[in-house]
Amino acid sequence: MKIYFATDHAGFELKNTLLPYVKDELGYEVEDCGAHTLDADDDYPDFIRKAANAVAENPENAKAIILGGSGQGEAIVANRVSGVRAGTYYGGNLDIVRLSREHNDSNVLSLGAHFLSPEDAKEAVKLWLETDFSGDERHVRRINKIDT
Repeated sequence: MKIYFATDHAGFELKNTLLPYVKDELGYEVEDCGAHTLDADDDYPDFIRKAANAVAENPENAKAIILGGSGQGEAIVANRVSGVRAGTYYGGNLDIVRLSREHNDSNVLSLGAHFLSPEDAKEAVKLWLETDFSGDERHVRRINKIDT
């Protein structure tokens, strides 16, 4: 499984914390879709779309973790790509992270970097990566209706 990372300036520091965590501690192959330098004038769609497209091109073997200030705009961009199901997390009850995988088979996790500590973000990422889709018929049926 390859995990793509993407962010703008708002999530730059947290991305640079999470990427080695996912690679070295959790053991996943990773690819950084940017931003590669801290630039307060960059635009998140430029980076997020790269990661979302990579997931859509190889849905069985790829997921993405995207970051922004709130994670909301980033999830909107990702969800515009057919086949991508991005859930947003910016703190609070981790059940939302688990349910995004179990019920919605989310393949992109959008994190609100302004609202998460590195430790909380790591906990959410680990849970998301380790949670499987339930495969329940009702969830499959609903997912199949998304891109029709």
